[in-house]
Amino acid sequence: MSNTRIALVTGASRGLGRSMASHLARAGVGVIGTYNQNRAEADALVAQVGEHGVPAAALQLDVSDSGSFPQFASDVRSVLDGFGTDHVDYLVNNAGFGLHAPFTATTPEQFDGLFDVHVKAPFFLTQALLPLLVDGGRILNVSSGLARFTYPGNAAYAAAKGAVEVLTRYQAAELGERRIRVNVLVPGAIATDFGGGLVRDNKQVNEAVAGAIPLGRAGEPDDIGAAVPLILADGFAWANGTRIELSGGQNL
Repeated sequence: MSNTRIALVTGASRGLGRSMASHLARAGVGVIGTYNQNRAEADALVAQVGEHGVPAAALQLDVSDSGSFPQFASDVRSVLDGFGTDHVDYLVNNAGFGLHAPFTATTPEQFDGLFDVHVKAPFFLTQALLPLLVDGGRILNVSSGLARFTYPGNAAYAAAKGAVEVLTRYQAAELGERRIRVNVLVPGAIATDFGGGLVRDNKQVNEAVAGAIPLGRAGEPDDIGAAVPLILADGFAWANGTRIELSGGQNL
């Protein structure tokens, strides 16, 4: 049976998830990445990860459809069989999308969509995958700096991420008997295509973000992705139920 550790990263075909998967592979960790629609990008990720000599696979998953999670867990088990192992070591609940809308104009449908993806998925997908997660494994949920500081137009998204931070503490408390550590990673503003590329492509927004960060720039995907193998490593094992903000000191 393979001794290579395996990470399952949701939303791994783009943005922060892709950077996470790439850096995990460089650290010698095999990756099962999920994608929603873009199979070509997922295939490119598998090729990129495979260049580092570790197992790699991509599985389609719509994290808004919690009814699909049992079948997805079965698909993951089949992939693991092909890897020569029977378990996942790390689960990174990263998949998500942004919404920029005033509190007064946000619709119930928009609100439900955000909570389905950002709260219901880390809750019930983690449930479905627990039989495959090794005792002593790691779960890393992804929140947002917007759960700490406020930028108008992000009320529903930030509320969902606040719920993720509370969920993380409860998962850590209740999964401790299996020695599973659960932490939450909190990026600040990052220049990706997230939210329509607002931070990356809008010069005014980018400059405003940079002005709120002591280091003088918006974050880049690798600022987050490079930290993930460190957070999941054995040397970080005493962190449990911990909120880990990587924002360059945004809005201190």
